[in-house]
Amino acid sequence: AIHDRIVAGKYVDDAVLTAKVKAALLKEPELKSLDVSVETLRGEVLLSGFVKDQAQREKAMKAAVAVNGVTAVKDALVVR
Repeated sequence: AIHDRIVAGKYVDDAVLTAKVKAALLKEPELKSLDVSVETLRGEVLLSGFVKDQAQREKAMKAAVAVNGVTAVKDALVVR
């Protein structure tokens, strides 16, 4: 457990961040049903998939940015 804490100080595991971002998106009622995929590489989150409008896109981005450990969010979302 001590080792985990040391690593977490530098960066949070990408798989953990992906799970946290997905959970954050699911917490938002408007985003729950969206077909958004989350990928994380060294703390950078890539959101891709489809949203209904710009407001949903911004909400998804905000939810991802708010997750602790996320260093950047790249937007590959498509409004359709």
